[in-house]
Amino acid sequence: MSQPADKTRRIITGKDSSGPVPVEYRFSHAPNGNRHLVVVFANLNAPDEYGMGGGILDDVQANVLWIRDLFDGANSYYLCKGMDFSVERSVAGLIARVMTSLALTPDDCTMFGSSKGGTAALWFGLKYGYRNIVSSVPQFRIGTFAAASMPDAARAMMGEVTQEKVHVLDSVLPDLVRGGPNPAAHVYLISSPQDRQFGIQVEPFLALLRGYQNFNFVFNDSPLISGHDKVTTRNIPAMVGLLHLLVAGLAPRIGAVRYGYEQPGRDTAAIDAFLAQTARAGVAECAAPVVLTPGVNERIPGNQVRFTGTAPGAVRVSLWENGKFLATPDVAPDGSWEWKRDTPWSRGRHVVRLFAVDANDCDSPRSEAVFVATDHAQAPAPNPARPPAPAPGPIPVPGPMPVQPAPPVQLSVSFPAPHQQVAGPVPRFAGFAPGAVRVDFHERGGLLGSCGVAADGGWVWESPWAWPQGEHYVEAVAVGAAGNASAWSAVPFTVVPVSGMNTYTVPAHGGHRGAGY
Repeated sequence: MSQPADKTRRIITGKDSSGPVPVEYRFSHAPNGNRHLVVVFANLNAPDEYGMGGGILDDVQANVLWIRDLFDGANSYYLCKGMDFSVERSVAGLIARVMTSLALTPDDCTMFGSSKGGTAALWFGLKYGYRNIVSSVPQFRIGTFAAASMPDAARAMMGEVTQEKVHVLDSVLPDLVRGGPNPAAHVYLISSPQDRQFGIQVEPFLALLRGYQNFNFVFNDSPLISGHDKVTTRNIPAMVGLLHLLVAGLAPRIGAVRYGYEQPGRDTAAIDAFLAQTARAGVAECAAPVVLTPGVNERIPGNQVRFTGTAPGAVRVSLWENGKFLATPDVAPDGSWEWKRDTPWSRGRHVVRLFAVDANDCDSPRSEAVFVATDHAQAPAPNPARPPAPAPGPIPVPGPMPVQPAPPVQLSVSFPAPHQQVAGPVPRFAGFAPGAVRVDFHERGGLLGSCGVAADGGWVWESPWAWPQGEHYVEAVAVGAAGNASAWSAVPFTVVPVSGMNTYTVPAHGGHRGAGY
């Protein structure tokens, strides 16, 4: 059966019994035939056990498949009943059948979920090779969390809850990630230090994901997050924004970033005072402009159309046609205005919309002028008399040629990214400097070296020595052929041993660590 999600999107509810366990779902077609599938897994306490409802995904330009986490009346993390993983196989089969029916591939799919739905997004995305994964506050130790916080789900998943079964469920996701399946996946993991589960369920496993080519960790430190269930709520704008990009085929490389520095108690007296002094009511003090000519539906040659009218209290009138700006003639002190276009109007009916603007920059209500442009009127024949030839004047003497300024030089550093950990002992610098002939590198005021710039603006530099481990702050400047220089670019980075690249740490306050490219 079908039910409306809103005025424009229809949701179809169904049950797939092709696998060993029936799986309930909801589906919504992509607007305008867009070629992408988003699979949504349910979070804890999701209404009716479907995740991300309430219109959150109404504007997403993709096919959306919501899968219900309710099997024999209990949650299962989409994995098992009584340690029988036929639930997992049935869910995987449903996703594959929907994808195939849409003539899509795993590269056209995004797994999306939070909490236990975030766990499922990681599991199905990595195990079955789906390209995009957006996972908020997942649980890696599934058995431990279910036994402590979801007793009904724990009994449904394990039957008799024992430490051995808890250990098995605790290991399934870490073991999967440790094996490194689907290394080309775009993985976006969202968490928060305000989530009491972070230190147990997420942080110990971040290093396992470090080997993924595009692993991104978004750490929200908002003071408005008060617990596990609030993390996703505060991150919905970022998550849906990511989803829009992924659906469009754009997979951003964010790296590791910490954000969320709202100041709910901040003093607003200064901005309030500014607004009190400068804000206006926004209600126009002038009436809509009156059009005297052309008359309503008047037929007039296209090269003789002249607008005249009145707009008392206004300083100018703005004219538009089909959403395109035409002109803004001034209003005379007596309230009159006029305007004639430099080029003739095309034949046919024209609707020009107008509004007046007063001295406070407030707009009036709209009015319109409707007329029909006809064939152009013939101009009078020119006088055939030949004008007298001008008297010869002095021959101008050319002055000195103006000095042309040197072309601008720009510099961008692509690698290392700011604050990136770079494997030692010799870091590699790369970027672009259009208009330059060389790039110079300095540290602590001393010149480190230089490199040339290729014809396409690209440049690469490696030092001939080994760099000490630790933080470095290099400054680079591009220089043109005329000696003109770009603005200085700072390149802060940290040299680490190759073995150190296998570790993963949470970014510091305000910190960012670039993704691996």
